[in-house]
Amino acid sequence: MRPAPTHPHPLHYGYGTNGLTDLRLDDALALLADLGYDGVGLTLDHMHLDPLAPDLPARTRHTATRLAELGLHVTIETGARYILDPRHKHGPSLLDPDPDARATRTDLLITALHIAADLGAHAVHCFSGTTPHHTDPATAWKRLAESLTPALHAAHTAGIPLAIEPEPGHLLATLDDFHHLRGLLGDPEPLGLTLDIGHCQCLEDQPPADCVRTAAPWLRHVQIEDMRRGIHEHLPLGDGDIDFPPVLHALTDIGYQGLTVVELPRHSHAGPELARTSLEFLRTQEATAC
Repeated sequence: MRPAPTHPHPLHYGYGTNGLTDLRLDDALALLADLGYDGVGLTLDHMHLDPLAPDLPARTRHTATRLAELGLHVTIETGARYILDPRHKHGPSLLDPDPDARATRTDLLITALHIAADLGAHAVHCFSGTTPHHTDPATAWKRLAESLTPALHAAHTAGIPLAIEPEPGHLLATLDDFHHLRGLLGDPEPLGLTLDIGHCQCLEDQPPADCVRTAAPWLRHVQIEDMRRGIHEHLPLGDGDIDFPPVLHALTDIGYQGLTVVELPRHSHAGPELARTSLEFLRTQEATAC
């Protein structure tokens, strides 16, 4: 893993490639480097480092070279909508009734961890998925724990945390749910947390800055965007209700050294411009927080 970048700002910002899907990956990486980003949240998808491509090793080597040339750090994201099933969004999930289908998702996470090791990534992100119809909670949690176990073994071997994200509408939707999973699994060291600041605004009882401090011991990856209370819609920074200076101050205060990645997956049509304005916004808000 490359050392953290050195600059006068304590936080390290990235932009998610799921918000740059109209660009080739090389072009997206060059754009982010030119804008001054520290890194990239790289979603494994058919247009950006396809994890199912027959020439994946060669593509991964090329991406590693480009990241090094551009001085970009990376976190691997596994939230591509149709990478495993072209007809069902985020299917199959770790909760699928079919064990073979669940194993397909687990295998994707293991592949992502191998890619992450080759790229020197900080973490691999994942989420639980929604609870299938006619599935009781105990069964769903059991499936999640069992599905994650092989991936956590791979994470331990790779020395890269597997950072699960509380996602509105999913089985694992809140910070309390994350701690429930930790308990079921026996608190394995490779299990970390992806904290989406917008999701905190959307449904957590605490303000987002307090969520950051509460999550600090397990925090391995941060996603950031604006959002309104009770509405799960990723908004450009400044278009929602989040008070950003306290959030950025909290991240600085806890000594968070990973990437804070702008997450605007439905805004690729304006991706290059939003990448520019998002970094400007965050730097301004960070200065205010200090």
